[in-house]
Amino acid sequence: MGNDGGSIPDRRDLVKNKPKVRMNENITRKLLMTGGKAEQADKANQTRARWFFCALSKRKLQEPVVSCALGKLYNKDSIIEYLLDKSAYGDGETICGHIRSLKDLKKLTLSPNPARTPSPTSDPSISEHPQFICPLTLKEMNGLQPFVYLGPCGCVFSHAGLKAVAPPSSSADSEAEKELALCPQCASKYDPTQDIITLNPLADEEDVLRFAMERRRLLEPVKAKKGKKRKNASPEDDAPAAKKQEVARPSTNPSIAAASRAVVSSLAMEEAKRKAGMSAAVKSLYESADGGKRKETFMTMGTFTRYA
Repeated sequence: MGNDGGSIPDRRDLVKNKPKVRMNENITRKLLMTGGKAEQADKANQTRARWFFCALSKRKLQEPVVSCALGKLYNKDSIIEYLLDKSAYGDGETICGHIRSLKDLKKLTLSPNPARTPSPTSDPSISEHPQFICPLTLKEMNGLQPFVYLGPCGCVFSHAGLKAVAPPSSSADSEAEKELALCPQCASKYDPTQDIITLNPLADEEDVLRFAMERRRLLEPVKAKKGKKRKNASPEDDAPAAKKQEVARPSTNPSIAAASRAVVSSLAMEEAKRKAGMSAAVKSLYESADGGKRKETFMTMGTFTRYA
């Protein structure tokens, strides 16, 4: 068939473009595998950034660590810088624009990871182990399992660990019959239905937390603003202010008052000594017959003067 002594050609000899097709398939398979690995690596980096670094400053998480009502993790000093100067971080309004003051944050009570013991020669900030763990299950806070914190006390646990020690939920409908649970770490009371905040939640969970946060803010009492004094205010309204002004008198220095009293007493004593040595005739010039003080002296007696 091949005119070469009885050799029979097969499909590999007849189809010359098959190796090229196989090569293209291998290249395509490698590209797909590389793309999948790159996507997985990017997702792992995003998870590491959320659990190992501050959401605002992108610096390594360092205690004190705080969290907002949406479960994001921040360094407290970074939040203070943002509140003092909103332009300190370019994307500050996008990340934490819902934070009005430090009252909107909760300081977290985190348990350090005992396995995170880098060698003395290496940088402590460069470690494969997470910084914190769950004190109940000893699971590392690395983003592979959900973690939560309690609103009243700020203690952080893994969701599975808190669920294992939490009491069974009651079927009470009214607020009066609602039972409060105790924190397994500090024994603080918390409401299992409202006070458990998920750290770094997914998009859907974050929307639920944002709705709950806005609802709480709407229910907050409105603070009365201090306005200007009314023009048509009645005198009765100004009476308390007048009383306050009467009560608020200028206070004198105690040392100055004591010194003035000493001077007055010394002058009185000198006057008494001077009068003690006077004769009756000299005293009659300054005193009247009944012992009172004369309004006129011997220099003005019997004369008209406007100063007498």
